[in-house]
Amino acid sequence: MKFVIVFVALFALAYAAPAEVSVVRSESDVGPQGFKYALETSDGTIQEAVGNLINLDAENAAIAVHGSFSFVADDGQTYTVNYVADENGFQPQGAHLPIAPEA
Repeated sequence: MKFVIVFVALFALAYAAPAEVSVVRSESDVGPQGFKYALETSDGTIQEAVGNLINLDAENAAIAVHGSFSFVADDGQTYTVNYVADENGFQPQGAHLPIAPEA
């Protein structure tokens, strides 16, 4: 159920964009064990994610999501973030993101 909420929230976010931005591509597949979606808008924004239920038989069933998003910033550069969101939290990676110092 959580993945449906995440999916709907991301989809709503895309449609909340300014009126001059249109959806170029929209694909989704939602099933009982997971989801997959891709969204691209005319302003260069791209979102893609795949989520699957893990620990199905366990009391601590959860969803693991692998995805990415990219956008064109005000400086004209395209920024991309690849991420994993699972039982270990949200783990983004991107060339423009700071890296924490090693402990």
